[in-house]
Formats: sequence, structure tokens, C-alpha cells
Amino acid sequence: MKKNTHLVLIAMLAVFTLGANAQNVQYLRQAGYDGLNIFETKKTNDVEFEKLSIKVGGDFAIQFQSLDHSNDMNNLTAIGGNVNLPTANLNFDVQLADGIRMHLRTFLSSKHHEETWVKGGYIQMDKLDFIKKDFLKNIMDVTTLRIGVDQLNFGDAHFRRSDNAMAIYNPFVGNYLMDAYTVEPFVEITLQPRDYVIVAGISNGLLNPTVDKTISPWGSSTITGEKDLKVTFYGKLGMDRQINEALRVRLTGSFISESGYNNGDHLYSGDRAGGRYYNIFNANIGGELKTGGDFAGRFTPGFKNNTSYQINPFIQYKGLEFFGIYETSKGSKAEGNEKGSFTQVGTELLYRFGEQGQFYIAGRYNSVIGNADFAPGSAKPNEQKITRTNIGAGWFMTKNILMKVEYVKQSYNSDAAAWSPNAWTPEILSGAEMNGVVLEAVISF
Repeated sequence: MKKNTHLVLIAMLAVFTLGANAQNVQYLRQAGYDGLNIFETKKTNDVEFEKLSIKVGGDFAIQFQSLDHSNDMNNLTAIGGNVNLPTANLNFDVQLADGIRMHLRTFLSSKHHEETWVKGGYIQMDKLDFIKKDFLKNIMDVTTLRIGVDQLNFGDAHFRRSDNAMAIYNPFVGNYLMDAYTVEPFVEITLQPRDYVIVAGISNGLLNPTVDKTISPWGSSTITGEKDLKVTFYGKLGMDRQINEALRVRLTGSFISESGYNNGDHLYSGDRAGGRYYNIFNANIGGELKTGGDFAGRFTPGFKNNTSYQINPFIQYKGLEFFGIYETSKGSKAEGNEKGSFTQVGTELLYRFGEQGQFYIAGRYNSVIGNADFAPGSAKPNEQKITRTNIGAGWFMTKNILMKVEYVKQSYNSDAAAWSPNAWTPEILSGAEMNGVVLEAVISF
């Protein structure tokens, strides 16, 4: 870890020496307050390209957590109020040529990993002048190409989520229960004619890309078969319109098809940073500690051969904002199984006020309900249901410093058998509940 840290510091010093003052980066979502409610980067641009420019940015987040939890068996470990381990990101945005930008994000520290590693990156092309001046200009005036190993543009919720320490766009501490987020190799085309948004993309469906097509037991070199690798397709269609000075309306619908049984199960388990609530749902069973894991509090359907849809309305009227999610995930864990299905609903209402809109109050309701897949001839699994409510407030002390506080309550239905496909020890989640207050301080620049 010390070696990695030294390498990062050397890289940062080199970048600052070569181009710390070169901040002319095009088609960029700004970190902090100026980046709120930005989804796909717009095709408008007021930055002239002069030479290679580098913008170095960072994200830092720390929470004070005071939560309590319980379950039907009354065997969860005690937790109390204290500060969590801080998280940090290092971001590079490099203007390589006119209309061509590279983004790279490194997780310096996270809940799930002790080491520093590159989360992902991509190259974004808004012009093709490197081929010929004004090459396909009329087409590129509404077209953006993204290629890399990074987050797929499925749905709109990922534009508002916390990405490890990059938590300044999220008005709450936690992300949604069924958190659609995966980092995979992809090629993506975005069209924005007038007020419309059209996205089409493909991925190889692998979280850790490899040319190896063989299946072998964990930790063994024995070959047992060949991987069933299938291409992932995804897309989005929507409208984003500024009706007048006070009113903006956006509505999008997205789909993703992950048809592979050996590479199509990462959509809700692709985040390697960890959940935002720490040490919840750990239990003492027979004198042995059973942990809920670094992602406890989230829900992962775990389907391979998965098809998901997400619909997102967004309405902004002066300081009032509404954001919603209606999402379904259908699939199975094994070929031949009867498919399972889960539906997520999320509603978020927020009001910004103050001379510069620096304060806000907000509420969110989120639920997931459905059934896991099952083998033919066996009984259909019992219904699983999770609900979460967040009530919060925030203060942008500056455009790059955010303080937020929330009350959160999350509950699971009382049925241990229902949770067996999605928990190491299903009894931990039977009738489980957590609630309390979390404060978070965020810096992004």
C-alpha cells in the first residue's frame, strides 16, 4: 500500500509540474455544485482548444454514523456512533485534442479495498477533427462517442449516486437499494438532437476482462468446461427539455440485456467500493461472527441471463426537484431455471433554498419487491421485500464543500427462507431493520 501511495504522489507531482494550470477541458461535468442535475454532457461548448490540457481533481468523503439494527433472531452485533474510515478518489481529465477528452478515476481508499486501484476510464469524442477539420461536423454536432472500461450509461440514477468518495451529487448518504452500476469494457454512442437523448452501447459483460474462456473451480487449474460468454447490449431513449426559465422536464427509459450465464450478472454487483452504511447486519451465530459484508444494506438479484429496464422522470421547478425510478430485473442464476423478477420503486423530492440555492431539504422512499428464480418442479420462492426511507438536509458551504445529514430507516420482511439466495446466512435478514442518523462531509474539485 505504501508503494502504491508513493506512485500516486509521484504521478500527481508530475501532473502538477507539467500542466496544473491547464484547466481548459471541453464537454466536462463540473465537480461540485455546478455539476448538479447534469446527466449526459451537453453538446454546447465554450472552451477553445489550445494545447493538451490536464485537469486534476479529487474527492474526499467521511461520515459520522449513529445507526442501530435488529432482526427476528435478536443476534446482531452491537454498533454505536463513531466516525467511519474516510474514502478518497483521484481524477484526471485530459483534453487530448479538440473535442477529444480522456477521463480516469482512481480509488485511493474505499470501504471494500485497502489498496489503491484504477476504477476505470474512457475516451470521449465530441469531434472528429483529428481525421479532417470539421469531419462529419453536422453529425458530430449532436453525437458523442465513448469508449473505455468504465460505468455503462444505463438509467439516470447513476448520475446522482455516490461513486466511492464522489458523493457531492447525491443529496443523501446511501445509494438506491438495487444499485445499477457496473464497470465493463464498452463502446457507446449518444445522440442529442434538440431536446432528445438516444444512447446505444455494447459491452463484453466482464467486470474483470480476460481472454480465458475456460471454467475452473476456484483456486484450481482443473478445466471443467467453456464459458458461455455473450455480448451485453444496452440503450436509452428520452427527452430533456427546458420548458421555460423556471421549469425543466426530463423523462428517459433504459434497457440492458446481459444474456451470458458466465458474464451477465454484474449490473447490480459491479461496484467494488462498498456500501455507504458500515458494519450493519453482522450477527453472532453459535459463537461465530457472520458478517453482512461490505455491501450489506444493498440488494443484488444475482441473476445471470438478466434483462433490466429503468424509467426515470426528473422535474425541476425553480428550487423544487423530483427524481424517480421504476426498475425491473428479470433472469435466472442457472440455465433451465424458471426466471425470477424484482421491481424497484424510488421517489425523491428535494427543495433548494438560500440566496444561491446552497441549502436543501429532501426525502426519499425506496422499495424492492419480488421473487428469486427457481428450478423446474420446485416451489416458487417466497416473496422478498425491502423498504428504505431517507429524510435529509444539506449545505453547500462552497461550491465544492457539502455537509449533509440524514435519518435513514430500512426494513426487511420476516421470512428467513426468502433471503436464502441473497445472503450468506438468510436468518440475519429475516425481519431485519436498521435506523438512525448519518452525517457526511464531502469535498470534490
